[in-house]
Amino acid sequence: MAVNGSASGLIVSFGEMLIDFVPTVSGVSLAEAPGFLKAPGGAPANVAIAVTRLGGKSAFVGKLGDDEFGHMLAGILKQNGVKADGINFDKGARTALAFVTLRADGEREFMFYRNPSADMLLTPGELNLDLIRSAKVFHYGSISLIVEPCRSAHLKAMQVAKEAGALLSYDPNLRLPLWPSAEEARKQIKSIWDKADVIKVSDVELEFLTGSDKIDDESAMSLWHPNLKLLLVTLGEKGCNYYTKKFHGSVGAFHVKTVDTTGAGDSFVGALLTKIVDDQAILENEARLKEVLRFACACGAITTTKKGAIPALPTESEALTLLKGGA
Repeated sequence: MAVNGSASGLIVSFGEMLIDFVPTVSGVSLAEAPGFLKAPGGAPANVAIAVTRLGGKSAFVGKLGDDEFGHMLAGILKQNGVKADGINFDKGARTALAFVTLRADGEREFMFYRNPSADMLLTPGELNLDLIRSAKVFHYGSISLIVEPCRSAHLKAMQVAKEAGALLSYDPNLRLPLWPSAEEARKQIKSIWDKADVIKVSDVELEFLTGSDKIDDESAMSLWHPNLKLLLVTLGEKGCNYYTKKFHGSVGAFHVKTVDTTGAGDSFVGALLTKIVDDQAILENEARLKEVLRFACACGAITTTKKGAIPALPTESEALTLLKGGA
């Protein structure tokens, strides 16, 4: 770690940024909602901002519409200290929108407006390769694999980052309504599986990818591949399980009053990456890794206590306060 406690290596996050429209009233269907608030989102962008909130350095690579919403989103990244020189604007396509309703239990339902949205139209030729090559960690999801040309841009960016020595971090972030079918989602998510050094899946994604209804070590290890350094299975309010070549175990969660789970996984990932970007030896030291995962779980927990992802992403001092309070 740097002397002042903040990470100095660059974490580059690749993929989609969009606007979530969230009902002004919780626990209602989209049709029943009397009105909507606009909330910036998109998992890779959330991760980039989660990193800078915690004192790390991040950049976002993706494409936005050359419209009011696209420029608003680019502005939010810049206000949060995220490097924006990997962003392209498309004159012919709109920034993606998602209408997200929170059910009474705090879980989410989505309806997407992307036909096609700007993020889907990023081409390999538009990538800022110098920025990608400067990444210590390159982080991405699977939504950018759904259609061309974005899929080719995604594959090229991964290859360039890997060749430049970056740690590849993958959070599939399954959004089934966006895929043509569940089979296609499973196939494409798995198509880049063996390239990643760090993979994080939720319990729901684990079930989806393995076809098993068991959230156990055997099920998780069926997703292991020889190049993997760390596999994480997040368990919502139950914490997370971790697997490396030499050890595995679990870390408990923090009990907080959950208002909205949006962005909790992104906050968790951002915290993990910020802590390991300058010191990847943590991945081979169980005691240190557990400490980092406790911190990441605290960040995820804090994010569930407020509505929306980006406004709820914590600072390091907020996370440390929750850690000191214990779970």
